[in-house]
Amino acid sequence: MASLSLNLSSLHHTSTNPLILRCTPLNLRIPSQKPFSIRSQAAPVLSQDDLKKLAADKAVESVKSGMILGLGTGSTAAFVVDKIGQLLSTGQLSNIVGIPTSKRTQEQAASLNIPLTTLDLHPRIDLAIDGADEVDPNLDLVKGRGGALLREKMVEAASSSFIVVADDSKLVSGLGGSGLAMPVEVVQFCWKYNLVRLQGLFKELGCEAKLRLVGDGSEKPYVTDNGNYIVDLYFKNPIKDGFGAGKEISALEGVVEHGLFLGMATSVIIAGKTGIEVMTK
Repeated sequence: MASLSLNLSSLHHTSTNPLILRCTPLNLRIPSQKPFSIRSQAAPVLSQDDLKKLAADKAVESVKSGMILGLGTGSTAAFVVDKIGQLLSTGQLSNIVGIPTSKRTQEQAASLNIPLTTLDLHPRIDLAIDGADEVDPNLDLVKGRGGALLREKMVEAASSSFIVVADDSKLVSGLGGSGLAMPVEVVQFCWKYNLVRLQGLFKELGCEAKLRLVGDGSEKPYVTDNGNYIVDLYFKNPIKDGFGAGKEISALEGVVEHGLFLGMATSVIIAGKTGIEVMTK
C-alpha cells in the first residue's frame, strides 16, 4: 500500500508569504512474499504382491454364489482364495464349493472355511481362477513352477471358464521367453533317462534340463503331491510351436504332464503400474 507523508510548517499561517505544502515522495511498500512452489506427490509404488492382489480381486468379481470353483496354486492364486474366504465369511458369497489344485491350496481353503470337493464328485466346474508363470499374446501359458501342474491342468481343463491372474512381469512374446523354468512332471523311475531325452528334444533352442531340488542348498529332489519328480527346462530362445512341443513332450514314456497350458485360458487379468488390463481372445 502506498503512503503519503505531509510536512506542514504550521497550521496557523499569519505571514503574507504563500503557504508551502511540502510532500515527501510516495513510498510504495510491497510486502515480501514467500517463494511459491508446487510439490508433486509421487504416486505410491506398488509392489509385485500389490499388483497380484489387484488382479486377484478383479478376477473374484466373476465369482457368483452357488458356483463350483477351481482353486489355483501359487502366490497370486493365494490372494484369490483369501478373497473368496473373506466374501464367504461376510455373507457376500454363499454355497460356494471349491476344488483345490494342490495340498497347499487345500490347507489354505480349509483354514478359511471354504467347502471343498473333488473332480470325482463334481466333474464339471463353473470357473477356475489361477496364476501363470508366462503369458504370451495368444493367451497360451507356462504354469507349474509351484509344482502343481498336473492337478492344475486337470481341474482347469474341466472348467467352463478359466481366468488367469498375473502381474505384468509375466508377459512374454513367446513361451519360454522369460528364461525361467518350464516344468515337466516325470515318474521317479529312470528320471535321468527322461531328463536327457527332454533336453535333446529342444537342442536347437539351447535348452538346458535340470532336476528340480527342494532348495535351501539341499540335493534332495522335489517331490510333487503325486509322488513324482519335476524336470525344469530352461530355454535360451522362445518355443516356436507350443502345440508341437507339447505333443513331443507328452509322447515320451515316463512323462506325466508338462507346463504348457495351450488354448485353455478364456481371459487373462494383468495388473500393471498403469492399472488393470483384461485380455481375451
